[in-house]
Amino acid sequence: MNNAHTQLEWKSLQNSRISFIGGGNMTLSLIGGLLNNGIDAAQLRVADVNPQPLVAAHFPVEIHTDNREVLEHADVVVLAVKPQVLPEVSKALAAHIPHTAPLFISIAAGIQSTDLQRWLGAQVPIVRVMPNTPALVQSGASALFAGAQVSAEQKAMTETILRAVGMTVWLDDEQLMDAVTALSGSGPAYFFLIMEVMEQAALKLGLPAEQARLLTLQTAFGAAKMALESREDAATLRARVTSKGGTTEEAIKVLQEHDLQSIFDQAMTAAQQRSMALAKDLGEV
Repeated sequence: MNNAHTQLEWKSLQNSRISFIGGGNMTLSLIGGLLNNGIDAAQLRVADVNPQPLVAAHFPVEIHTDNREVLEHADVVVLAVKPQVLPEVSKALAAHIPHTAPLFISIAAGIQSTDLQRWLGAQVPIVRVMPNTPALVQSGASALFAGAQVSAEQKAMTETILRAVGMTVWLDDEQLMDAVTALSGSGPAYFFLIMEVMEQAALKLGLPAEQARLLTLQTAFGAAKMALESREDAATLRARVTSKGGTTEEAIKVLQEHDLQSIFDQAMTAAQQRSMALAKDLGEV
């Protein structure tokens, strides 16, 4: 995306009042990203029954303990509470939503938009978001799904807000959120596990702990950066760094002989099915 287009996107948020319900780490990350992109702190408000001192310490934004206080005059309300308490929070807000409802953005994992619609009201515009933990360092990957009541302008606002902490993709089918959960939602843990086992293997090969750690982390970062900056797919990139008869080929053979693809198929299917089960349980409230 060119800089001119990006500037226009941020300009569209300049006069928007954005409220956060829940003052946890994701709220901290989003506020930091918004402020870094020129949004005025006066446009941002946070409500949390137990507000984190970190919010007030890091950012000069209004902090409230009553969710209704940040609902008033809001253009966007970001629901950033734990999934288990979101039904209660949503139902309590429903009676106080103005006739012209603000856009609600939910980042609560597993809560389907149909359930949010039932709790908040049929005419309330809702966007469901599945972010991931690298959003905490502005390197997140977020999947977005918009309900029928969401306007094109509100979709653009949502995308701009979430781009403050990384990249975004839109889904046309909400059912794909379970696959997204299995891929990018749970995905950081898969890569941490791979880094963990590579580091342990390096120790067994005789490398000192600090060198093993640093080389593992930089290799993971470098590979991801190469993939992001290349137009080639992962299979092509792998082939390019796998010389015939070389050391990499020997290692790849071992991984393929142990059917790494099947292991990941099973792991991600298990994550997807668990996501579906949790969504069903959370929606039955």
